[in-house]
Amino acid sequence: MKTLTKAEEQIMQTIWKLDKAFLREILDELPSPKPHNNTVATILKILVEKEFVGVTVFGRTHQYFPLVSKDTYSKTTMKTFVKGYFEGSFSNAVSFMVKENNLSIDDLEMLLKQLKKR
Repeated sequence: MKTLTKAEEQIMQTIWKLDKAFLREILDELPSPKPHNNTVATILKILVEKEFVGVTVFGRTHQYFPLVSKDTYSKTTMKTFVKGYFEGSFSNAVSFMVKENNLSIDDLEMLLKQLKKR
C-alpha cells in the first residue's frame, strides 16, 4: 500500500469521517486556516490516482468516498512504523511508550485483559 503525505492523510481522515463527501463538505470539516479549494481538489485527485479514494460524478460535481478503510490503512501504517523504528517488534514499541510515560501500568493491564479475552 502506498503511503500518504500529512496533507493527504488529513483529507482521508475527513473522508473516513464523512463516508461520502463533496469538495465543499470536505472543506467545511477541515480546521482553520482552511486550505484553498484548489489545493484540496489537487489532493483529492492524487488520492484517486493512489486508489485511496473513489469518485462518483454528478455532472460537474464530484462526490468522493474511501476505497481503503481507515482500519486497513491504520494496520499497514502501524506495521510500517514499528518495522522502521522498532526492528519490527511491537513489544519494543510498547516498552518505548512505557519508558516515555506515554503508557501507564493501568493502560498495560487493560491491554492484557483485552488480549486474554481473545
